[in-house]
Amino acid sequence: MRVIAGAYKGRALKSVPGTNTRPTSDKIKESAFHQLGPFFEGGNCLDLFAGSGALGIEAMSRGMEKVVFVERSASAIRVIRKNVAKLEMEEKCEIYRNDAFRALKILAKRKVPFDLVILDPPYGQKEYNKLMEQIDLLDLVRPNGLLYLEHSPKMDILPPANFKTISEKTYNATTSITIVKNII
Repeated sequence: MRVIAGAYKGRALKSVPGTNTRPTSDKIKESAFHQLGPFFEGGNCLDLFAGSGALGIEAMSRGMEKVVFVERSASAIRVIRKNVAKLEMEEKCEIYRNDAFRALKILAKRKVPFDLVILDPPYGQKEYNKLMEQIDLLDLVRPNGLLYLEHSPKMDILPPANFKTISEKTYNATTSITIVKNII
């Protein structure tokens, strides 16, 4: 696993041991980020269900100013910390071990909206639409901000009324990417 493009291009990243997380393949990551930008001119990113942190790190490498990583697994948090330290980007990152819904409520109290929110929960979790509704309700995404959802092709992604699907692509039998934009 590596960073595909930008300031940290080619740098190797550690992955979380075991089978509880599934890293996004380099090919899918490259394609998805080309749909997102492919580069950003600053902004804040939230990597919810961060796993190894690879997607948030990719966003940082491509120009995001700050990334907040949220992950529930202690072993994944250790890997995120190692990856962030290896790239010497600690001052640009916040790393929290927390439940996704609880983290969203805490982040909303700060009143600092995100330009990009990455949602890549375990595929067995069927709360994508509920997560998007909560993100919308808490006003966590700037106008024209994006939601990146990595999910099973069998999932029905239904964005809230303030959001519009701008891209949907199925990559294989297990992975689809949907990108949703805040249209307010």
